[in-house]
Amino acid sequence: MLEIVPCLWFADNNCDEAIHEYVKIFPNSKITQITYYPDEALNEHFKGMSGKVLTAEFELNNQKFIALDGGPTFRFNEAISFTINCKNQEEIDTYWDQLSDDPQFEQCGWVKDRFGLSWQIVPENLNALTQNEAQIKALMSMTKINIHMLESLASD
Repeated sequence: MLEIVPCLWFADNNCDEAIHEYVKIFPNSKITQITYYPDEALNEHFKGMSGKVLTAEFELNNQKFIALDGGPTFRFNEAISFTINCKNQEEIDTYWDQLSDDPQFEQCGWVKDRFGLSWQIVPENLNALTQNEAQIKALMSMTKINIHMLESLASD
C-alpha cells in the first residue's frame, strides 16, 4: 500500500526542539532518524544551517512524519492542521494544555502550538455531538470543546 507521510518545514530552526516535544506529548511516538546539515564550510548553500536538522523521521502515535529546518521561506498556516480525535474530555484537556500556545488562534477545538503548527483537538464522536442547531451553535462559540455541554443540548 502506498504510504503518505506528512513533511513539516520548520522556519525558525527549531525542528529538533519541536520533534522532541511532540514525541513527549503523544503516546507510541519516537524519533527514528535525524540527519543534520553539514559544516557550512563544506558548501556555501548551507550557510548558517550547520548543526540544524536537514531531515528527521519520527512517529506520533505510530503515524510517520518527516521534518526539516528549512529556513524562513515557508511558514505553517491554518490551511493545514492535524486532528487529534479524543475519547473523552480528559484527553481533550490534556492535549489542549500541552499544545495551545496562543489564545487568539483558539476556536472550535483548534489551537496553534508554539512552533506555529495548527491542531484540531476534538472528541472522536464530534459528528454525534453536532446533530442539531443548538449543538452546532454552541460548538461555534467554544474555544476548547466541552463534551458535556454538547451532550446536554442533544435532542431527545
